[in-house]
Amino acid sequence: MDTNYDVIIIGGSYAGLQAATTLGRSLRKVLVIDSAEPCNKQTPHSHNFLTRDGEPPAAIAAKAKEQLAEYATVGFFEDRAAYGIPYNDGFEVGVLSGKSFTARKLLFASGVKDTMPDIRGFAQCWGISALHCPYCHGYEVRNQPTGILANGDGAFEFAKLINNWTGQLTVFTNGKSTLTDDQLIKLKAKQIDVVEAEVKEIIHQNGQMSKIIFADDTTININALYTRLPLVQHCHIPQQLGCQFTENGLIKVNEFGRTTIPGVYAAGDAVTPMRSVTSAVSTGMFSAAVINKELIDADF
Repeated sequence: MDTNYDVIIIGGSYAGLQAATTLGRSLRKVLVIDSAEPCNKQTPHSHNFLTRDGEPPAAIAAKAKEQLAEYATVGFFEDRAAYGIPYNDGFEVGVLSGKSFTARKLLFASGVKDTMPDIRGFAQCWGISALHCPYCHGYEVRNQPTGILANGDGAFEFAKLINNWTGQLTVFTNGKSTLTDDQLIKLKAKQIDVVEAEVKEIIHQNGQMSKIIFADDTTININALYTRLPLVQHCHIPQQLGCQFTENGLIKVNEFGRTTIPGVYAAGDAVTPMRSVTSAVSTGMFSAAVINKELIDADF
C-alpha cells in the first residue's frame, strides 16, 4: 500500500466521504483513515438530505464508498489515527496498528463524541427518540408529547424552536430552574410546562421512549426528548498539532475550512454545531475544493 499522499482525510463519514469525492475528482491522491465509529451509528434513519430522506445513515455511507471505488486515486484504511506530526513540508500520520502515512495536507472530518448524562435508559434512546436536531427528526415526532432537557437561556431558546413542531411540550430542567421570570411567563402563555424534578430514568422499548421517571418516583409520558449534550472531539490529533478550539470545543476554522495550523483543515461535526448530514457534506466539499486550489497554487 502506498504511504505518501496529497491529502490524508481522518474520518470517513459524510464530510470525509464528500471531501474524498471532491479531491478524487480533482485527480488528487487521497487516503481516508476511518475507525468506523460514526456518532450516528445508533440512528435508524437520516432525514432532510436531498434524495436520501429516510435512509439509514450507514446505507448512505455505503453508497458513497461504492461510488468512491471508481476513483483510483482514493484509498481507505480502517484504523484509528494515533498521532500526527509535521513531516518535511507536510505531515505524518500514524495509526494504532503501527503503520504510518505522509501527506502534504491534512483534513480532519473526524467528528465528535457526545457525553451521555447519568440518566438510566438515555444512552439507549440517543439518536432514536432522544434527539438533538428538529430539522433532522422533528417531523417524525411532530404533534407528539415531547420534552426538552435543558435549563436557563438554552432551555428557553430550545423551547421556542421545538414549539414549532408540537404543542405538547414540557421543559425538564433536571433540578432547580434558572429560567427568568419573563421566560417563565412566556412559556406559560404557550402552555409549555416546566418540571424541575430530577430525571432518574427513561422507560423505552428498543430506544423508543414512553415515560420519564423522576427521582421522587413521579412519572410523565413522553415520546421524544430534545437536548444538547456536552461533546468532545473524536480525534485528539488536532489538539496535538496545536489547532485552536472554540469555547464549545469545536475546531476553530475560518470560512475556508482552514484551522489555525497551516496545511491543516477541518470539516463536518468537528467544526460546526449544525450537526446534520447535509451540513457535513457541504463543509466537506468546500474544504476539499480549498485544499485542491492551494495545492494547485503551490505547484503552478
